[in-house]
Amino acid sequence: MKKNILFLLFFIFQYTSAQTEMRTASGIISFEASVPFYEEVTATNKTAVCILELKNGQLSSRVQMKDFRFKLSLMEEHFNKKYLETDDYPQASFKGIIEGFNINIIGESPKEFKLKGDLKIHGKSKKVNSVIFLKKEGNGLEIVAELQVNTKDYNIAIPEILRMKVAETVQIKYYFFVK
Repeated sequence: MKKNILFLLFFIFQYTSAQTEMRTASGIISFEASVPFYEEVTATNKTAVCILELKNGQLSSRVQMKDFRFKLSLMEEHFNKKYLETDDYPQASFKGIIEGFNINIIGESPKEFKLKGDLKIHGKSKKVNSVIFLKKEGNGLEIVAELQVNTKDYNIAIPEILRMKVAETVQIKYYFFVK
């Protein structure tokens, strides 16, 4: 009987410790589309969802576009109504793979990998590549990366009058702490 109980406890421990994915619902994504000598165009979203599959390095994330916060409410309104049309396109998403991913080679110093996948914004999907840094932090994994996207690739129209004030190439930064 004791052997059966020990076997059962061992099996339960192995099952619960064999984690297959890490995730968060409080990832941070920020972007900047500023142009020198004009008003800063930046926003941050602190409610991004990210899932990392530990078996194969598949990374997926999604973000509610209306959750981006700007310094000026008028910029936020224009972003939602005129540029990203968030009533029609409420989410942006990414699905890709971290090349050469192996959880066992990631330590407490950032480890660089290549990330390839599909970024979907404003109803349009495009293949993207970036460098991603992973590092172990306590009981989780820190994921940090940057990415540049062109507004034209996603059919995001910048009105003629504002083209001098808003960059066509947008710098996106993201930070996820997954457990």
